[in-house]
Order: sequence, then structure tokens, then C-alpha cells
Amino acid sequence: MPRDKAANFDLLARVYAPLERFSFGRALERRRACFLADSRVANARRVLVLGDGDGRFTAALLERYPALEVSAVDASRAMLGELQRRVRQHCCQAALTVHHADLRVWSPPQHCSPRRGSRIAFDLVATHFFFDCFTSHEIQAIVARVAPTLTPDARWLVSDFAIPSGGARALAARLLVRVLYFAFWAVTGLHVKRLADYRSALTSAGFVCMRVENALGGVLRSELWQRRDACPT
Repeated sequence: MPRDKAANFDLLARVYAPLERFSFGRALERRRACFLADSRVANARRVLVLGDGDGRFTAALLERYPALEVSAVDASRAMLGELQRRVRQHCCQAALTVHHADLRVWSPPQHCSPRRGSRIAFDLVATHFFFDCFTSHEIQAIVARVAPTLTPDARWLVSDFAIPSGGARALAARLLVRVLYFAFWAVTGLHVKRLADYRSALTSAGFVCMRVENALGGVLRSELWQRRDACPT
């Protein structure tokens, strides 16, 4: 597959959940959901979900907060179909908009309020096991395009794999990540081979990491970021 073409996750859409549970149990699902009860998430009104795959996070989010307006974007049409199916099962009245697009070139739409005629910005972004599909340069570009469409107090959720510092755990994590990247390359054509630096992109966009939770000895990490100007002093 050419490097400028998005990886094709369509073949995994129906089997991704059982494959994930076979490999990691419910550890990844717990990472996606770990901040759902946080007040900074509970107070959200309009959410942008990037690359949620089969939609387990989106469905859980809308089941907990059915009044949310959610825009979900994914490069896989089949994954978006699974996402919509899950949302219909758990919260059939949800305000959900889906966008089938390559996130490396996609720009958020300019939504306007029909009552006030002003732009409605997103106040929460969710990127669970998403940044690991891109290079650091691509992440910088994605964050730079999304940031102008966010409210001044916007929050950003991240869950991803990580390499613990030093020792046997770091070696085991590097081996695990290498195996996962090889498997995704073989099935989807994903050309990324290493975990990228998303923290620099978020920091450059004015975000500060407010909460961190680790699992599996630091191999899995969840973070809640907030725009610097909205952080309590």
C-alpha cells in the first residue's frame, strides 16, 4: 500500500472487539472509559471523536450522557458502520454525526447554531488508541487543524500504548508494540512502526495534562488534557 494512502481497517471491523479482548481482556476498554465520570467530561456538550473504530467508546459516552452532540470521524467506512450500530443499540435517540475521512487531511466542519447564527465549537475531543496510527509530524498537523474549532476551556482525552522507563518492562513493552505494529501492517497496510510524540503537539496547541492513569505496568496510558488558560491556578 502506498504510504500516502490511509490504512484500511475495514477487514477488522466485525472482529476487532473479540480480537482485542482475546489479547488484552478488557484493559483497553477500561482505558477508554476511565475518565467518563470526571466532571470535565460530564460538563461537555459537543464532542469530537477521532478514530474510535467500532464505536465502543462513543456508545458508552452517549449511553452515559445522552444529551451530548457527537461528531465521529474515521477512515474506515466499515468501522463507522459498526460505530453507528452500537450507538443505535445503546442510545437510539443520540445526536450523532459521522464523517468518513482520512484524518491526515480532514478538517472539522464549521457548525453553526440555527438560533444564534454563531459557530458552535467542540468542548471535548477523544482520541483513544488513535495517535499510534500516525507519525509525530502527522499528529502535529491533525492537532493544529482541530485546535481552532475548540472552545477556550476544551478538554482532550487520550488513551494509548506507552513504553515504561527502563528495565524489563520497557523491553517487554517495546517487543509488544513491535509485534502489534507488524500485525496491523500485515492486515491493514499501516506503515507506522513506532509510537509517536503526541504530547508535544497537544502542548504546542495550548493544552496541559491534568490527569494520568496507567495500566499493565505502564504499557497502557490514559490522559485528560485541558487548555492551559482554563486550568485552575
